[in-house]
Amino acid sequence: MILKRIAETLRRLKESRSHLPQSAMGLAIAYTLNLWPQLQVFLEDGRISIDNNPVENAIRPTAVGKKNWLFIGEAEAGERAAILYTLIESCRSHGLDSFAWLRDVLTRLPTMAVSQISKLTPAACAKAARTAKRQAA
Repeated sequence: MILKRIAETLRRLKESRSHLPQSAMGLAIAYTLNLWPQLQVFLEDGRISIDNNPVENAIRPTAVGKKNWLFIGEAEAGERAAILYTLIESCRSHGLDSFAWLRDVLTRLPTMAVSQISKLTPAACAKAARTAKRQAA
C-alpha cells in the first residue's frame, strides 16, 4: 500500500536524523507523523473526504475580507457574522438559494412557535423541497 510506504519513508527519515528537528523538513516530517492516524481516517470511511477544500473555499471570502471588517461594528458583530455565514454556507451545501431561504425564514419566523423553528433550518428546508418534488412527480 502506498500510504504504508510513505509512513515508513517518513519514519526512516526521522530516525536517520539527516534533517535537523527544527528545520522546515524536520518539522514537516514530525507534523505528518504526529497526525498520521488522523490522516488515515478517510481510508476507513468512504464518505470522508481526504481534504477540506470545500470548507476552505466557503470561508475564503470571509478570510479575505476580515482585515477590512476588523474595525467595523462592535465586539459581538463577529459572532453574528459567523452565524450568518454558517447559515448561508449551509444553504449552499444543501443546494438552496441562500437569499430566498433567508427571505422566507425572516418572513415566517415572527409568527412561528419556538417548537417549529427546527423546520426552518437549511437541512429541513432542503429535505421538504425534495419531498415536495417527489410528490409532484
